[in-house]
Amino acid sequence: MNDVTLSVASERFGRDMDESYATIERTIAEARRRGSALLVLPEACLGGYLPSLGGGDESEEKRQRRLQNLPPALELDGPEIARVSAMAGDMVVTFGFCEADGPTRYNAAVTVHGDGVLGSYRKVHQPLGENLCYSAGSEYRAFDTPVGRMGMQICYDKAFPEAAREIALDGAEIITSLSAWPTSRTGRAPNMADDRWKLRFDIYDQARALENQVVWIASNQAGSFGSLDFVCSAKIVGPGGEILAGTGVEPGLATATLDVQKAIAAARGGGMYNLRDRRPSVYGTLVDGDSMSRVDRVMSRA
Repeated sequence: MNDVTLSVASERFGRDMDESYATIERTIAEARRRGSALLVLPEACLGGYLPSLGGGDESEEKRQRRLQNLPPALELDGPEIARVSAMAGDMVVTFGFCEADGPTRYNAAVTVHGDGVLGSYRKVHQPLGENLCYSAGSEYRAFDTPVGRMGMQICYDKAFPEAAREIALDGAEIITSLSAWPTSRTGRAPNMADDRWKLRFDIYDQARALENQVVWIASNQAGSFGSLDFVCSAKIVGPGGEILAGTGVEPGLATATLDVQKAIAAARGGGMYNLRDRRPSVYGTLVDGDSMSRVDRVMSRA
């Protein structure tokens, strides 16, 4: 048996960096107590997320106020990332932050270990007005870790099947999806468990795991920040789409123990191996240069 224990968190992270470090340290300690080899923390752990998404008919005054309240921009090889790496020790820890590359900012994720950075990622798909604050990343790739081959996504990325498929085709056994996923901005449900954006969040998590037959680990922010209320719902999903552990609509830590390779082999060994049975030759509109113009034509008819 090659069982491994995996943990995923739904926790609140704001602008206070000392509070962020304390929450990370406390969560790592609890995950270590449970015997976890991997801990997945939310998007925007170090310094919090955006106070609002903006865009649309946002006034210039509101835009400037939002741009003056951005999270701290940190370098991938800077002391802040190294501090979390030291906390991780022999555990693999994935978390989100605002990455600085010269004057350019990215909504980013990094996977660390006591030995340093194992992999990094810059968010590709940007919702609403996030592009007013961050530049977009440009690639998906998997990387090797002590717990297996992994890949990372951030929040809105999970709405795009192509993104998870790209990572799975690069050999990822585990895909981590870090989020600051809020409740619906309109028509909110009295009970967060019934919120329609929370429902989308859960459907995407299970679908991405099932269609790629991988272990899918989805973290999320908790509580509120600015105008956003987060749905929590951190979870570990098996390669058959089954939820192995979750936090529900409360903050906390979800933990599951499984043999990752055995679970994937079982899902892919029943006659339906989705990655093998693809037919890329008939998927031309997904990748050809005219695909966006086709989308524009569809939108114009809507």
